[in-house]
Amino acid sequence: MTSTTPANESVAAIALRDVTKHFGAVHAVDGVTLSVRRGELFGLIGHNGAGKSTLFKMMLGLLPVSSGEIRIAGASVRGRDFRAVRRQIGYLPEHLALYDNLSGIETLRFFAKLKGADLAGCTPLLERLGLAAAARRPVREYSKGMRQRLGFAQALLGAPQVLFLDEPSNGLDPAAIREFYAILHELRSQGVTVLITSHILAELQERVDRLAIMVNGRVQALGSVPELREQQDMPLHIVLRLEPSALELLHRCLGEMPGLQLLVTPGQPCQATLSCPRPAKMAVLAVLAALAPLGSLLLDLSIHEPSLEDVFFGLRSSDA
Repeated sequence: MTSTTPANESVAAIALRDVTKHFGAVHAVDGVTLSVRRGELFGLIGHNGAGKSTLFKMMLGLLPVSSGEIRIAGASVRGRDFRAVRRQIGYLPEHLALYDNLSGIETLRFFAKLKGADLAGCTPLLERLGLAAAARRPVREYSKGMRQRLGFAQALLGAPQVLFLDEPSNGLDPAAIREFYAILHELRSQGVTVLITSHILAELQERVDRLAIMVNGRVQALGSVPELREQQDMPLHIVLRLEPSALELLHRCLGEMPGLQLLVTPGQPCQATLSCPRPAKMAVLAVLAALAPLGSLLLDLSIHEPSLEDVFFGLRSSDA
């Protein structure tokens, strides 16, 4: 899939049209067109060197585009109006530089002054991110996860309407990651737009509204996780727990259906996996349900959809 025509740009928080960035002969970003709706939690994924970081920097106005147009909250990043829009943007870079001798509260106040945000909001933000007890401690004593939460706090200064988060869960433990996404979903319900990159695909799979997958500077796939599965036409897997004597009957009943593969789990004769084309899912389930002779022979089944990781690597393999 190539770049996608944006939705109504009048309601888009982020709109890119035919954006390119060339570093000499290297096309880091090569004709990207996409639109992120207001109040959407949007994921941007891709391999190292796919162009994600370059695209981020151009959307923030830190790098000029070679060609094309980027608009944030309706303002062109190359226009004079973007200076005002910048105050509505929060940004957490992958590697945030912090002053180790400053305390947590001093660090947040420093960033608040740079951004022109109300200093009174600093202490509540530290409380919200679980850093109130460490507010007076120097940052050099912070763990990696605490530094990351402090970085997230600075991104939230000034109640931004658009958030750019680059690998934001680095260093966070599972409980902190859960709380982090709870905050993001709360912000989304308030109309805040979030653009997030992460190498942990399982983390994004159930948490974002839509994703764009970048390969070699281009958007190769765009949509929700179910839509990406449909686009890739990837089979699902039905894991069966059954008596070994049921295998022959299963082969007879399903043998004439095209595209099916029934594989017995090595060393576990009571478990088999049925690889099933997506359009055949309901027909296969109907056959399994109608197999009255199986009775207690078919003990259980579970359906496994392709993960976001499966979709991503399937897309990379087809692009190779």
